[in-house]
Amino acid sequence: MTPGPWYGVSSTSVLTDRLLVGLVLVSAAVLALVFGLMVLYLVRYRHNSPTIRGQIAEKTFRFEISWTIATLVVFFGLFVWGSFIYVDLFQPPKNALKVYVVAKQWMWKVEYAGGQREIDSLHVPVDKTIELVMTSEDVIHDFFLPAFRLKRDVLPGQYETLWFKAEKTGIYHLFCAQFCGTSHSAMIGTVEVMSGPDYAGWLARNGTSDTLAQQGQALFIRYGCDGCHGGHGTVRAPSLNGLYGSPVPLSDGTTTIADERYIRDSILEPTKQVVASFQPVMPSFSGVIGEDDLVKLVAYVESLAANSQPGGNKP
Repeated sequence: MTPGPWYGVSSTSVLTDRLLVGLVLVSAAVLALVFGLMVLYLVRYRHNSPTIRGQIAEKTFRFEISWTIATLVVFFGLFVWGSFIYVDLFQPPKNALKVYVVAKQWMWKVEYAGGQREIDSLHVPVDKTIELVMTSEDVIHDFFLPAFRLKRDVLPGQYETLWFKAEKTGIYHLFCAQFCGTSHSAMIGTVEVMSGPDYAGWLARNGTSDTLAQQGQALFIRYGCDGCHGGHGTVRAPSLNGLYGSPVPLSDGTTTIADERYIRDSILEPTKQVVASFQPVMPSFSGVIGEDDLVKLVAYVESLAANSQPGGNKP
């Protein structure tokens, strides 16, 4: 196994480490100041010291206010710095390679766009941005990559995203950092960062006959979704061509973006966000379609956006 947790291997790990070093240095400076003043006062105001003790509060008031405000400003600056790093992790680059992760007691199930699947293992190419779309089938889990300085709660009933770009090849630890039951300690795995050619070879060796989107298309037909959304039935439903990533006007006058969360919610809770000028007649598939199949359906709807572009093949 490559790396101790101290060895950052992703593009974001450097930023996180710098923030941590800054926090430690500022904390150490404040600690040194406080204990330094304590020692100074112990010596200056010791028993039998000739120092005048009158009006101490009036003499030190401005000093105490000044250093309190100064440390507050510094720590608030660290907070703002950390918030920028945190928010950036919620905004994956558009060219990211998407991988779906479904957590379940007590394993990590990973699915790739090409149809490849694995348990407790994640293979990614080096120097390529990876976007993880994660959800849980049961309880709250936590996807934790110490060497990447990344940790994100994986919640049941919704999608969480996380992105990274590995800069060093090797095999790294994957943990669940949220107590999730009796075998929580056994919910571990690995992330293998490979060179481009090695990763292409791994995909070829582990490929399936159908991609994730093609499997989703089969489910789309099996559950009768094409009857309405394909324009073949009597029920008027929104077209899914070009839907993914585009703004969607809703019946309440607001607008949302059709991302993975929106597509998933539209399948399980179709009356939650009704598209403007359409009736809420779609039945809920909650309890009917599992998380594994939802991943495939989302991948299929996402593929329709690419197919609707010039030169693409519409379904």
